[in-house]
Amino acid sequence: MSLAPAPAAGPGFAVIDFETTGLLPEYHHRAVEVAVVHVDPDGIVTGQWDTLINPRRDLGPQRIHGIAAKDILGAPIFEEVAAQLIELLSGRVIVAHNASFDLRFLDAELDRLDYWRGDPWVSACTMLLARRHLGGGLSLADCCDAFGIPVDGAHRASVDALATARLLEAFLASSPGSEWSEMLAAAPVLPELTAPRAQWLARGSTAATAVSFLERIVVRIPDVSDTEEQAQYLALIDRCLIDRYLSEHEKAELVALADRTGIGRDTALRLHREYFIALGHAAWADGILTEDEAGDLELVAALLDIPDALRDEVLSTPDVRLTSSPAVVLQGFALAPGDEIVLTGDMSRVRSEWEDDLRAAGYVPKAAVTKRVAVVVAADPDSLSGKARKARDYGIPVVGEAWLRDLLGQP
Repeated sequence: MSLAPAPAAGPGFAVIDFETTGLLPEYHHRAVEVAVVHVDPDGIVTGQWDTLINPRRDLGPQRIHGIAAKDILGAPIFEEVAAQLIELLSGRVIVAHNASFDLRFLDAELDRLDYWRGDPWVSACTMLLARRHLGGGLSLADCCDAFGIPVDGAHRASVDALATARLLEAFLASSPGSEWSEMLAAAPVLPELTAPRAQWLARGSTAATAVSFLERIVVRIPDVSDTEEQAQYLALIDRCLIDRYLSEHEKAELVALADRTGIGRDTALRLHREYFIALGHAAWADGILTEDEAGDLELVAALLDIPDALRDEVLSTPDVRLTSSPAVVLQGFALAPGDEIVLTGDMSRVRSEWEDDLRAAGYVPKAAVTKRVAVVVAADPDSLSGKARKARDYGIPVVGEAWLRDLLGQP
């Protein structure tokens, strides 16, 4: 997507679809993705636009819309897409499948910007048209099936908006009449919105954070790090890899620490190797490398850009030597009975069930994040929820649900 000027205002249709953090904008649920498809009065698609939106909060039912927190870290906020969105809607009939849902979110987002559009929307709902003209179910998939319209990848705004546009084309062809002409003539030209603009980021686009975090650590010549700074960097790696996963937030923390302390890329890579070798020594301490330990080592090797030859050497022998004394001793991460744990996000199990299991194992589930909390478990480790943000402020590890399963010995 781009910041190129929007096509001229109507006449025509603007088919929209929102993916959201929940169902009720009045409960502060937000848009996380929007797509617009332009359709001319004859039903021909003339343009398509879509972008992810950073809602600055948790993403709600991620299993439905499939958007991960890392996907929206580089995405614009709604205010930064609103001006172009208004241009895309101006002078057009707004069309959506279950239009009342999408229009409620559109209104709520614009209301937050104090935008006054003047005349009411002129809109059409393909779900209500299906109720009038088709038998059977009213879901987008059911309605598209009636006309043989493919829907590949539902609950993705661009897919659902294009499918709705094809459905609109079918209704225009099957029910021509003056009703459509009257709607097109009544569609209002919208007042311009003065707001900052940012690049639209379609789902699947390569964001700046998609490159290896090691590549984002600047090359410094000469390197100014010392043992204490290296120790801080390795300690942060150790904390970040509790769950053998590096979230985008954790990658950003490592890059920021390297920048702040003057650690250059070559030294960071050397520290990664030292950490990996030390982890290998810990895994081989009993003389046996289990399948799970080998899997952990392979994951860490991938996350830290460890060369294949070194990875294979550590996996095959306990005697790999460090090039220098390790800057820190691996501390690992172990909880003790009575430690406090906070859960956040829409998890795969009912939260109360997780909390019952934690209590049975001797831990103390808490509803709020304080400095006493040992770890926060998030449905998505890159969560933007208030709990996750507070945990990062306090330096409390944020881990994924898989770590919780391992802690409790669950499959």
